[in-house]
Amino acid sequence: MKKIRLIALFIGLALTATASHAAPQKNILLLCIDDLRPELKSFGADYIQSPNIDRLAATGRAFHHHYVNAPSCGPSRYTMLTGSYGPAGNQALFQRAQKLAKHPESVTPSMPEWFRKNGYTTVSVGKVSHHPGGRGGSDWNDDSKIEVPRAWDRHLMPCGEWQHPRGAMHGLSNGQTRVHGATPAFESAEGPDTIYPDGLIAREGIAQLTQLAAADKPFFLAIGLIKPHLPFGAPAAYMAPYKDVKLPPVPHPEKPAAPSTWHKSGEFFGQYNHHGMDPRTDADYADQVRRHYAACVTYADHHVGQILAALEKSGKARDTIIVLWGDHGWHLGEHNIWGKHSLFEESLRSPLIISAHGMNQPGAKSDAVVESTDIFPTLCELTDLPEPEFSSGTSLTPQLANPATPGHTAIAYNGGARTIRTATHRLTLHNNGAVELYDHSTTPGETANIASQHPDIVAKLKQQLAKKLARTTP
Repeated sequence: MKKIRLIALFIGLALTATASHAAPQKNILLLCIDDLRPELKSFGADYIQSPNIDRLAATGRAFHHHYVNAPSCGPSRYTMLTGSYGPAGNQALFQRAQKLAKHPESVTPSMPEWFRKNGYTTVSVGKVSHHPGGRGGSDWNDDSKIEVPRAWDRHLMPCGEWQHPRGAMHGLSNGQTRVHGATPAFESAEGPDTIYPDGLIAREGIAQLTQLAAADKPFFLAIGLIKPHLPFGAPAAYMAPYKDVKLPPVPHPEKPAAPSTWHKSGEFFGQYNHHGMDPRTDADYADQVRRHYAACVTYADHHVGQILAALEKSGKARDTIIVLWGDHGWHLGEHNIWGKHSLFEESLRSPLIISAHGMNQPGAKSDAVVESTDIFPTLCELTDLPEPEFSSGTSLTPQLANPATPGHTAIAYNGGARTIRTATHRLTLHNNGAVELYDHSTTPGETANIASQHPDIVAKLKQQLAKKLARTTP
């Protein structure tokens, strides 16, 4: 079945290899973008300028119903990097590392470790795991505290004026670091791309790509961009397109009735200085925040374009599978939330694009429900590596071969609840026993909780959720 799917996927591929000159092993380029909701032109946001990601979508498969498994950076990256469901907190990967140190036989390999064991050179640059550079310690630069042990041949974080990864993670322009409660939530500064950390991350990522492309071994290169994570800062050139554009109204901005996973947006309101303004009640301030978020998206898109251009220049584009992944969504006022962490659609839906030379129907989108755990088995199948049978995910090669192929259910969790999404419904179960059920086929936006009217659907989805969670592996 695996071979049949691969044949279908690459049926249009020109066979240039001969028996004596086998096709080279496929490389992997994984682009991780922090806090990126589907705020892209290719995903339906017409006012956004995202030409480079849009071109990638036009040459690959954009999954418009991809869901992360947790609405926070750490646990979401855990599932993507391990292919398994895990803890709900931001320390998820560090907890795994501690377990690995004490009981190595009980922890399954991460995705980069799997590729490394199978002959790949593995390199990460920027924010791929929760901490940029993948280290712990007070400034996130302690070489004795590795976030994903045994994964990377090199894991790098260029910090420049920000001095250390912790400072760069929440950096403003020109080396400024966040001061809790005093730093503005957004800014637009004059200067080149490198006045924010992503300019340095992209530069180092391209240097690593060039080095890897010149070597004899296949590579697995992951580059993690920080924007559009808070604070929403980007060079002024990226803000210019949004000064006069008309933004669409925020859908369903009202605070939902209980029970729900609504929260007070503590990261946004508690860690930044809003000078007495509140986007929940001040439409002008909400408009400013949304425009600065959009500028950060275009700033990230520019770096994606630089990296993809470098891949083309390297001569390795035809031999490289590209994955672009947003680690979760972000509410821009929907459900009266400014942030992530909820189990609503806005926190859990994020862009996923997979592009491989010669794939069927390039540019055709997939509406299949898929999840981040699926990336690990998909890349193994595409590169003909051994299947990671311990993964909780399902290979997406059927959807790559035929974009009309249905998907499966997607689950997610935070500290207080867990949820399952089907093609038509979302069920959310709270730890205190409360239940939410939304029907996307009749009332989009998750604004009408119909759990009490449909106990049969609740019971059915509860069983499916429990079955999927039972597949959790170390």
